[in-house]
Amino acid sequence: MHTPDRPPPLALDLPTPAETRALGCRLGAALAPGLVVALEGELGAGKTALAKAAIASRGGVDEDDVVSPTFVLAVHYDGDPPLVHLDAYRLAGPAAFVDLGLEVGASEPAALVEWADRVAAALPPDRLTVRLEHAPPGRRAILSASGPRSAAALRAVARAYAAR
Repeated sequence: MHTPDRPPPLALDLPTPAETRALGCRLGAALAPGLVVALEGELGAGKTALAKAAIASRGGVDEDDVVSPTFVLAVHYDGDPPLVHLDAYRLAGPAAFVDLGLEVGASEPAALVEWADRVAAALPPDRLTVRLEHAPPGRRAILSASGPRSAAALRAVARAYAAR
């Protein structure tokens, strides 16, 4: 059931890397303090490419300088709002996420969490989930919101697509 806090999902075909970057830029513009963006999808589905574009779109860092935090687990970026980019690929599960002090969503910073499905139980219920799927010739993104903060971000992304 769709409500103001749970708008309908937004499905986008991203046939080219440029379209994936464009979605990342729109996500970057929609980031707000405490917003958690849960990036999900198979290996190579585009989670890191999307995160790189979102981070670079905020200024202060070039897209080529943004790397996946697979081995360091978290990279912090200054900005408004501050942002943390996390990668849960190597974590054993939600308990490991919490044990490392990687809890997110209270207030600041905003968070982009790659492989979020591996630590879903440790993430706040109000999160913007971006599910990326292979869809030759490119990929498909399905964005869904689960609360007021994520619903506002989803509506901002949808408005950006409607305006183009």
